[in-house]
Amino acid sequence: MKSCLPPDPDPVKPKHILPLGACDAHCHVFGPAAVFPYAADRTYTPSDAPVAMLRELHAHLGVSRAVIVHASCHGTDNTVTLDAIASSNGAYRGVANVEASISDSALADLHAGGIRGIRYNFVKHLGGVPDLAVIDTMVRRIAPLGWHVVLHLDAENLLDHQDLLRKIDVPFIIDHMGRVKAEQGLEQKSFQLLLQLMRDNPLAWVKICGAERVSAGRRPFADAIPFAQALIATAPERLLWGTDWPHPNISKDMPNDGELVDLFYAYTEDAAIQQQILVDNPARLYGFE
Repeated sequence: MKSCLPPDPDPVKPKHILPLGACDAHCHVFGPAAVFPYAADRTYTPSDAPVAMLRELHAHLGVSRAVIVHASCHGTDNTVTLDAIASSNGAYRGVANVEASISDSALADLHAGGIRGIRYNFVKHLGGVPDLAVIDTMVRRIAPLGWHVVLHLDAENLLDHQDLLRKIDVPFIIDHMGRVKAEQGLEQKSFQLLLQLMRDNPLAWVKICGAERVSAGRRPFADAIPFAQALIATAPERLLWGTDWPHPNISKDMPNDGELVDLFYAYTEDAAIQQQILVDNPARLYGFE
């Protein structure tokens, strides 16, 4: 089974100071496996990256809030994510992975535990395309809870699943700038479709994170900057930012999380937009006080 490299153990101190209330809207917690076992049918095995390590990182970076995105290596047992949220004194929310058979009472329990959305992976190395009929059913079931859907897509999925994106009638988030490829340029069809989606659909959101998954180069992934800038120019009111710590399935340069904070500030020098993406947007979507 594929194993993952651990995160960079020595994040630099960012040159920029994050505003009060800044949210890391995409990060994960892995294990420890002795307490929160990994799923038997997982496609990769990460290094343990428990919530204590995440809290230490956030304190170092100046992050106030976070959204824990439940990772596929933990399957649909969301206990590790719920535990992280419960330990945060209201500073964390979460996105869950759920079975199609989950009961309404179990969804209500997840909501009480701080979950505010569900995630579906379309990425090939994580299992490929999920059952679209299940997504349709679950969208209807989560709507009364005020939840959203997170879609982890490969760039070509933006071309293949236009009908799905048009049908979703709750807020939905595209992870990692759609995993478009920087070497194919801003005019590539998948990225232009992403921009059009953001122009046309007020329910569509994008995370301007995962620069290492977009970049064709090496740290600090500067070739991802024009893609984030184009999204900011299109719909800054529906963008989120995150670290993607501890960066599972990275085979090239492992990101340095302090450098990722400074990379965000290369996306925009407008303080009002920085505040909007880092603080206001996640507070609105996730209900942070």
